[in-house]
Amino acid sequence: MRNWVIGGTAAIAGLLGAGFYSARAARRAEDMVPMDGHIVTAGPYKLHVTEQGHGRPLLLIHGLGAQLRSFGQPMVDELAKDHRVIRVDRPGSGYSPPLPSGSQRLSDQADAIAALIDELGLEKPILVGHSLGGALSLTIAHRHPEKIGGLALIAPATQPVRDVPDVFKGLMVPLSLVPLVARTVAVPLALATRDKVLREVFRPEAVPDDYLTAGGGLLAMRPGNVEAACGDLQLARADGEEMVAHYASLNLPVAILFGREDNLLDYREHGETTATEISGARLTLVEGGHMLPYTQPVETAKWVRSAIA
Repeated sequence: MRNWVIGGTAAIAGLLGAGFYSARAARRAEDMVPMDGHIVTAGPYKLHVTEQGHGRPLLLIHGLGAQLRSFGQPMVDELAKDHRVIRVDRPGSGYSPPLPSGSQRLSDQADAIAALIDELGLEKPILVGHSLGGALSLTIAHRHPEKIGGLALIAPATQPVRDVPDVFKGLMVPLSLVPLVARTVAVPLALATRDKVLREVFRPEAVPDDYLTAGGGLLAMRPGNVEAACGDLQLARADGEEMVAHYASLNLPVAILFGREDNLLDYREHGETTATEISGARLTLVEGGHMLPYTQPVETAKWVRSAIA
């Protein structure tokens, strides 16, 4: 009995220590990567957005575990020469709070983005979705087709992900345990494995030296963002079948860009297959990995411009 008490006390102390460490790490991350834009209230939703430029609106939606800075500033600068470029932190990511319901379902996030489109007065914006942001863009196009002018999808997750890449398996914690794990051990573990994870995410391209700050990568290592990423990944897998079922009914321009060496999503499954399932969809393949909006920002911006011309 005495050993059990000692062990239990040590475990509680360890969790409290991990929680304190995580809270400090989150504050440091926010000091190094401050909020760039402002919070927009759109109906019951609150979303962090940045805006730059004038012209036809482009709404940029980031991927799993990222935030709006993952669209590199050179990409935004290039597009803003002749477009109104809006970047948004998806619900629960970056500086956007979670949805009021706490849901991370793609359908619920899609309704929040649709409300943002209305609030900002965007006239049929082009959605530029990267990775999981591509899946969200496709879901928005299905649920709110009247609000969208087209899709430019970069390394998008377009098919159900049955085999989670090794680098993301740490996010497969049972959802009932995620709040506790995210606020205790997840952040120390994320910081300890950070360099290895980033190498796998960017492979075969090198991890840019400034990604953690200029790319917002540090913000992923906060308890709330870890919790959101777990929900994003697990619920997106469940939503994938429904998303694919509606491809035949999509009636808007769709362009897809993939790096042939993408280490996270296979361009043949998520690019070539999807391009045959969506009428008129166009696929462009380039040399590179998964993080094209950051590793090849100007080239990716030029692709976006040509895709929607």
